[in-house]
Amino acid sequence: MSENSIVEIKKIAILGGTGKEGKGLAYRWAKAGIEVVIGSRVLEKAEAAAIDLNAKLALNGCYVSGMINEEAAAWCDLAVLTVPFTAHLSVLESVKNHLDGKILIDVTVPLIPPKITKVQLPSAGSAAQEAQNFLGESVKVVSAFQNISYERLINDEEVDCDVIVCGTGKDARAVVIDLVKKAGMVGWDGGVIENSAVTEGLTSILLGLNKQFEGKAAGIKITGIPR
Repeated sequence: MSENSIVEIKKIAILGGTGKEGKGLAYRWAKAGIEVVIGSRVLEKAEAAAIDLNAKLALNGCYVSGMINEEAAAWCDLAVLTVPFTAHLSVLESVKNHLDGKILIDVTVPLIPPKITKVQLPSAGSAAQEAQNFLGESVKVVSAFQNISYERLINDEEVDCDVIVCGTGKDARAVVIDLVKKAGMVGWDGGVIENSAVTEGLTSILLGLNKQFEGKAAGIKITGIPR
């Protein structure tokens, strides 16, 4: 797929988007002119998150809305899942019928407290593979953004980190890499969905580094390749 033929995504639903990562991504894409809805199991939580973001977006003439997850999944061109691993399958089950023919960006990391600095991948191999197995071939699951902190997303500064994109289908990965660019970052094609085990596991290492050095925003950057 050439850059000119990449499918344009105009409506993004961030399912379980009331947490930090979901709000950070919503802020970035809304600023880029994409229509964004934050989804939640509870409508009031979705609307409250949207109000918080709209106060920050007002100066840019952009805004986001809130819906329950099912309505958001039905409404969107592309869905993004940003939930704790404990809610991963239950949220997917609630929206499965609304995702046929769409791309799902899975940002979920299989962190199991209290040992969140220890890599603990599920039996499927990764959270993204678990999602793909559950949703079936009618949905293209792409793994991305696990290694980008909220602190880097929710401000207007340059994000000095890269995003590795792994998933089902090169065309689907190209669409997501384009959305990474629109969010102000550099995305790299990390290959098939099985490779998402690496990026998901890397999150625990980054959290460990944050803990060692009292930071909040450890990330990764690809070197040695023309940018």
